[in-house]
Amino acid sequence: MLIKRLFDLVASAAGLLVLAPVFAAIAVAIKRESPGPVFFRQERVGLHGRTFRIHKFRTMVVSGEGKGPLITIGADRRITASGAFLRKYKLDELAQLIDVFTGEMSLVGPRPEVPKYVALYPADVRETVLSVRPGITDLASIEYKDENALLGKSANPERTYVEEVMPAKLRYCVEYVQNRSMWLDLRIILRTVAAIVS
Repeated sequence: MLIKRLFDLVASAAGLLVLAPVFAAIAVAIKRESPGPVFFRQERVGLHGRTFRIHKFRTMVVSGEGKGPLITIGADRRITASGAFLRKYKLDELAQLIDVFTGEMSLVGPRPEVPKYVALYPADVRETVLSVRPGITDLASIEYKDENALLGKSANPERTYVEEVMPAKLRYCVEYVQNRSMWLDLRIILRTVAAIVS
C-alpha cells in the first residue's frame, strides 16, 4: 500500500533524526564493552522471498552467532552486559529503522526470519507471510516478547522453537496479513510501546 510505505518512510526518517543521540549513546556503550562493529548484520528473508541483511545493534561478543544456535536462549553467555540491557528494552531493534527507511522492512509486519527457518514454513503460509514487507514489530512479537526466557526452560530449545513457537507465531503473522490496515498497524505500534514500558 502506498499510504503504508509513505507512513513508514516519514516515520523512520523522523525516528532516525530524533533518536540520533540515543543511537550515538548505544554505539559508545557497545564499543566500550567489546571490540567489533556497532551493528550486527544477518541475512533474513523479506518481501517475496528476497533476502536482505538486517540491522541490529550488536548485543553479543564478536562472532557470537558462530558459537551457538541461531535462536537466543535464556541467559545466553554470548550476550554482553550492555547487550542484555538493549535486548530487555528492545533497543537493539531500533537500528531496523534504517531498513524501514531503505524499504527492506516496514514498521509493522511479520518479523523476518533466517532462511533456515523460512524453509520449514508450509508452502501456503510462506506465500502469505512473504507477500508483505517484514516489520520491526507485529502481533507475534507482542505475544512472545519473553520468547528467550521460554526457550531457556526447554530441554531442547531448537525443537521447541520449530515445533511449538514458530507455528504459533506464524498463525499471528497470517492473521495480520489477512486483516492488515493502517488502523491495525497503529494499534500494534501502541501495544508494542505499552509492552516494552510494562
